Amino acid sequence: MKIVVGLGNPGEKYAFTRHNVGFMVIDELLSTYAASPQFNKKFDSIIYTLDNERLLVKPQTFMNVSGKAVNRIANFYKIKPEELLVVHDDVDLEFGEIKHQFGRSSAGHKGVESIIESLGSDEFSRVRVGIGRPNVSMETEDWVLQRFSKEKSDIQKTIQRAAEVVINWLK
Repeated sequence: MKIVVGLGNPGEKYAFTRHNVGFMVIDELLSTYAASPQFNKKFDSIIYTLDNERLLVKPQTFMNVSGKAVNRIANFYKIKPEELLVVHDDVDLEFGEIKHQFGRSSAGHKGVESIIESLGSDEFSRVRVGIGRPNVSMETEDWVLQRFSKEKSDIQKTIQRAAEVVINWLK
């Protein structure tokens, strides 16, 4: 079993913000894979079933408590942490940079930190999508909740490249 979790915040208010890159990558994957959304109250998540062995997930908890939903899903499906891939924004990477890594600390990302705490392990894969740091004296928390200021085509290219990394992992 392989589960891909895209991190973001639920609700229209947060759509297309930097913090919702994980949701955007899941949406891009749905242009490749045919799957209908199903809200699962027990998991507090939107689940897209690709087949018996692969799921895409958008937790509907807020980012900083994503671990609660991810842990419920992991326990239900009895997956090992290494069968999990988490896609999220990263201010420590330049805009557009993508890194696929395994078994790393949260590096201060509250959503990833919540998942590590809930699973009791950092032994899962991550696709880190660079959103860069603010140019002005702005708090990181404010920066990640703002909409992208780059060209829409640049954002779409980044999302597509991240989705390609996920597709390769799913194979």
